[in-house]
Amino acid sequence: MHRDKIKFDLLIHDLKGPLAVIEAGVSSLLTRREKYGPLSDKQDKVLVRALRNTKVLQALVNDALELGRSRAGVINVTCSKISDVIEQSLVELFDLVDRNTAEKIRICADLPRLKESLEEKGISLQIDEAIWCQEVFIDEAKIRQVLRNLLNNALKYRKNRVEVVVKKGNGHLFLSVTDDGEGIPQIYHKKIFESYFQLDAANTHTVRGHGLGLAGVLVLIEDMGGELSLESDEGQGAKFLVKVPLTNR
Repeated sequence: MHRDKIKFDLLIHDLKGPLAVIEAGVSSLLTRREKYGPLSDKQDKVLVRALRNTKVLQALVNDALELGRSRAGVINVTCSKISDVIEQSLVELFDLVDRNTAEKIRICADLPRLKESLEEKGISLQIDEAIWCQEVFIDEAKIRQVLRNLLNNALKYRKNRVEVVVKKGNGHLFLSVTDDGEGIPQIYHKKIFESYFQLDAANTHTVRGHGLGLAGVLVLIEDMGGELSLESDEGQGAKFLVKVPLTNR
C-alpha cells in the first residue's frame, strides 16, 4: 500500500477515539441529569444537535475505513441474519436524523411492527417473512454501508415515498431502493457514480453522486463480486438495484 494512503487511513482511524469521547460526554449530559444537573430547553437542543452531528462524523469515519479496506481487497464474510443486517442499517441511518424513529426500530419485536414503524416515515419494506429469518454468508459491514447510503439518498430526493425490496435466490442477495423523486436523466446514469460529480449550477435536475456516496457504494459492491444498476429517467423517480453473490461458508 502506498505510504501516503497508509498515513491517510491512520489519520481517519485516529479520529475514532476523540469522537467516541465526545459522544460519551454529550450522551452523559443528556441522560444522566441526576448526576450532572438539569438542562434548559435551549441547552437540551444544542446538545442533541451536537450528539447527532457527532454520530454523523462517526458514520463518515467508519464508511471511509470500510471503503479503504474494500479497495485493499479485504472482504470479511460472516454468517449474518438478514433481519439483523437490515435493522442495524436502519438504526444507523435514523440515529443521524431521527432519534425517535431509531429507538422505535430498535425495539421492534417482529417484521410486521418494523414495517408499521417505517410506513410512518413513508418507507415501504418488502421482504418475505421466510427470508427475514434466514442466515446468509456476507460481508455484513459492506452490505450495511451500501443499504444505508442508498436509503439516505432516496430519503433525500423523494417526494413522498421510498420502497425497499429484499429478495434472495440463485445464490444471490438482491436489494433495491426506489424513490418517487425527480429522477435522473439517462445522460447522467454513468456520471453519478463518479466521485465528486455535480451537475452544473444552472441545471435544475436533482444533484446526485455529489460526494463519495454512490461512487463508494459501487466500489463496495464490485469488490464483493456484485453488480449495481440504475433504472430512472427524468420525472420518473430512481431505482437502484444491487445484486451480491452469497457463499455457503
